[in-house]
Amino acid sequence: MPGLRRMIRRTSIVALLTAASSWVHPVLAQDYPTRPIRLIVPFGTGGATDSSARAIADRLGQRLGQSVIVENRPGAGGNIGTRAVAQAAPDGYTLLLGLDATLVLNPFTHASVPFDTQRDFAPISKMGDFGLLLVADPKLGLRNLADLIRYARDNPTKVAYSTGGTGSTSHVAGEMLNERAGIKMLHVPYKSGGAALIDAVAGQVQLSFPGIAGATQYVRSGQLVAIGVSSSARNAALPDVPTIAEQGFPGYDAVSWVGILAPTGTPSPIIARLHREIVASLRDPVVVQRFGSLGVRIIGNSPAEFAAEIAAELVSRKKTIESARIRVE
Repeated sequence: MPGLRRMIRRTSIVALLTAASSWVHPVLAQDYPTRPIRLIVPFGTGGATDSSARAIADRLGQRLGQSVIVENRPGAGGNIGTRAVAQAAPDGYTLLLGLDATLVLNPFTHASVPFDTQRDFAPISKMGDFGLLLVADPKLGLRNLADLIRYARDNPTKVAYSTGGTGSTSHVAGEMLNERAGIKMLHVPYKSGGAALIDAVAGQVQLSFPGIAGATQYVRSGQLVAIGVSSSARNAALPDVPTIAEQGFPGYDAVSWVGILAPTGTPSPIIARLHREIVASLRDPVVVQRFGSLGVRIIGNSPAEFAAEIAAELVSRKKTIESARIRVE
C-alpha cells in the first residue's frame, strides 16, 4: 500500500505540473509586455538599417502598449550587437534587428563570430528586402546583361564593380554573377555603399552594385545605366528594368534583408504576439511609406518561413563565399 500511495502522489504531481504548463504560457502572452522592449541594431545611427528599425519601432510600441527603444550597438561588422542579443535573457524584452550580412554572411566571411545563427536566435519575421541594382557607366555602351557578359569576356582584366565593402551583400551578389556567367569582374571595395556609388557616377569604376533606393535618381538622370535587378522580382521603383534572373540566370536572387529575431528560448506565445504585431505594423500606411522611401519591399512572413529562408541562405551563400574565397580581415 505505501508503494501505491507513492505512485498516486507522483501521478498527482505530474498532473499538476502538466496542468500548470497549460496555463503558464497563456498568462505570459496575456501579461507581456509589462516594460519597454529594446530593439538592438548592430550598426550605428543613420543609414537604411537604422532607419528601418526606427520606422517599425514607433508603431510596434503603440500596438504593444510599451515603448520599443532602438539601441545601436555597432562594431565588428555587426557581430557585437548581434552577440548581445544572443546572450540576452529569452523573455521578449531584448530583440535583434537581424540582417543577411550579420546572420548569413558573417559566419563565413569572418574568421570567427560570437554566435550561432540557427542555435542562438528565434526568427520572428522578415520585415523586408532591400533590392540591389547592377549599374554601369553609360560610356561603356552596355544596355543589358548580355552586353555586359560579352564585354567582360572580351576584356577579362578591365571590368571592375564597386561595393560598400568586402563580404557585403553586394560583394556576394557580384561573385554569384561571376560564378554563374563564367566571367571575372574585379571587386573594388569601398568604406561605404554611398562612396562606391558616387565613384561609379563619376566614372571612376565601370560597374557598381548599389541599393536600388540610392541608385534610382542616377538611372533616371542618365548618369548610370541599369543592367539588372538582383531580386527574383522586378522593383516597383524601376519597373522597366529586368531582373538578372530573367536575363538568362533563373534562380538568381541576391537581396539584402532585414528582420526581427529574439533569443532562442523565448516562449512561443511571446513570439506569436510579437509576430502578430510586427505584421500588423508593417501594414500601417505610415510604415509602408517610410519603408518605401528606403527602397524596402515589405514581406512580413511567419517565424517558420523566416527560419527556412535563413537556413537555405546559409547553404547557398556559404557555397559562393567559399568558391570566391571572400574573407573579411
